[in-house]
Amino acid sequence: MANKSKKKGMLIDVQPLKTKRGVNDLIEALGMTKEFGLRNQLLFKLGISTGLRCGDLVGLKVEQVKGKSSFKICEGKTKKERTVYLNNLIADLADYTKTLPPDTKYLFPSRKGDGHITITQAYRIIAKAGDMIGNYSIGTHTMRKTFGYTYYQATKDVATLMEIFNHSSQKTTLRYIGITDEAIENSIKSVAFF
Repeated sequence: MANKSKKKGMLIDVQPLKTKRGVNDLIEALGMTKEFGLRNQLLFKLGISTGLRCGDLVGLKVEQVKGKSSFKICEGKTKKERTVYLNNLIADLADYTKTLPPDTKYLFPSRKGDGHITITQAYRIIAKAGDMIGNYSIGTHTMRKTFGYTYYQATKDVATLMEIFNHSSQKTTLRYIGITDEAIENSIKSVAFF
């Protein structure tokens, strides 16, 4: 279940950001664009704080999140309802929504028409920021994987994470967030062969 993206004709294995420094470096790079820096940073912060898929993130409406500490969403891929908590993003959401015209429907509006940015545009934004910091394994799944990796490292609760992600097995969840490879590498490193 490795999520791969194409970059310049090559397949890349999209990875989570595993350190706070990596997360903060990417957030800083996302803010470099004067006109859309705040939007790009909020998109990423929402992704790593909620674990929502990119398609669900870009489709969020201002009314769903403005002034709220949580909201319910029917996830696009699974069609399952989930409560999303925004406690640590309330100030960021307030700051960002103040910059939007009053009649804005979508939280991440497109410059073209009345819709929202596309998943492809979100990928371009995030991958470009990754390139800026020299990390070429960044894609839209990085947000969801970073949420999962961080949640797992803090709680070691794979069962709840599996529920959040709507995965069918714990093995799938651990592989998705890169824990299996990391655990194998760490266990091999801990063995002295001679």
